[in-house]
Amino acid sequence: MARGAAGVGKSTVVVLDNGAGFCKAGIGGEADPSLVMPNCMARPRSAKKWVFGDQISEVQDIQGISIRRAMDRGYLINPDTEKEIWDRIFKTHLKIRPSECSLLLVEPLFSIPAIQKSTDEIIFEEFGFQSLYVGNAPALTHNYHAECAPESFLAKSNCSLVVDAGFSFTHAAPVFDGFVVNHAAKRMNLGGKALTNYLKELVSYRAWNMMDETYIMEDVKEKLCFCSLDISTDLDIARRRGRSNYYQCDYILPDGIKYKRGFVKDPDAAAAYISKRQRLDSEVEEGVQEVISREAEAPREELRTIGKAGIPTKADQQVLTLTNERFLVPEMLFHPADLGMNEAGLAECIVRAVKACHPSLYPVLYSNVLLTGGSTLFHGFKERLETELRPLVPDEFQVSVQSVDNPLLAAWKGGSLLAASQEFQKAAVTKKEYEECGSMRCRRRFML
Repeated sequence: MARGAAGVGKSTVVVLDNGAGFCKAGIGGEADPSLVMPNCMARPRSAKKWVFGDQISEVQDIQGISIRRAMDRGYLINPDTEKEIWDRIFKTHLKIRPSECSLLLVEPLFSIPAIQKSTDEIIFEEFGFQSLYVGNAPALTHNYHAECAPESFLAKSNCSLVVDAGFSFTHAAPVFDGFVVNHAAKRMNLGGKALTNYLKELVSYRAWNMMDETYIMEDVKEKLCFCSLDISTDLDIARRRGRSNYYQCDYILPDGIKYKRGFVKDPDAAAAYISKRQRLDSEVEEGVQEVISREAEAPREELRTIGKAGIPTKADQQVLTLTNERFLVPEMLFHPADLGMNEAGLAECIVRAVKACHPSLYPVLYSNVLLTGGSTLFHGFKERLETELRPLVPDEFQVSVQSVDNPLLAAWKGGSLLAASQEFQKAAVTKKEYEECGSMRCRRRFML
């Protein structure tokens, strides 16, 4: 599909990736979305009025802020809230008239007919769009990656196994000839929301009660969590005391007075594990051990009060200290059974998806595992998945895991390419067709 310029008036195509965590919206043909905003409404503890996701950054006191989402577990459960959010996106941010535009909507796989019907009613009857095309994230991500790397094996074979780890769920979906092989796609009911909830439980048990601080804990998760490459070794390190435990770091909680937002106390110290993994030189390791020994000799009280200019200390601020929580939270995706969840791990989920396809596709799918979705942004995710997947795959097959350039926006960018192509006009359902045939008959065209 060739990249083209978006038209105006009746030829304008709005591309909306309606994720449970974030809405990504813009005009078809453009390189990037015009807007990325949380797909929710929020109400501060001290206010009676609900605000939209893009207004949360303006809220003065985010402690105890209530979050109301239109989607749960990947399904639309509150059409009225979603309609309000879309209305703000279309009229306030994109400044378009829906009756003069077409819509390309990115929906999750396996949406049930009742929800599809409700969605179509909002699009055609409430907003009055001229036409609609519904796509899914795995297929659009595959097409976008193939367009960006036309000489790659993925593009030449036109086949991949897309791992879409989002806010509500994780899909392992084989894509062949640009379309998802629906019968082979596998779903894990684990995503960014479950990881945030698990992090809330861990820190609430050990430190502050953060069960009502979803917004703050999402920020903690995104800034501090990472995937372990050797869980037993990392647990050993996390048990150490003092500076030799380089996984320990502090997050300064907002107090509603001096600090309106939380932040990592020492970003360099929080990212120390990255350099530790990369330092294989013995001389560097000797230097690190010398520094660690010297710091370990410092008095405890001195370490508690030493701080950089402008950085609060533990003595007078609310400090959330994290250690093994940083890598135990993403561990849910790889071994959910260890936490008592009746779910297969991500690597096993991928193997099951591949085995549901024709055997001739096995080598191609294992060689083209493509990552997308916000939950794949944890540092070390790609390497950890390769480590988990390799023992489960026969030796004669090569395993190659790769990520798109921007996992959070890849599906939207794939939709933008499609919206600017001639295929969109051929495949889209017009408002007239919807009124004549109804939602279910029109939806068959999208092969979802």
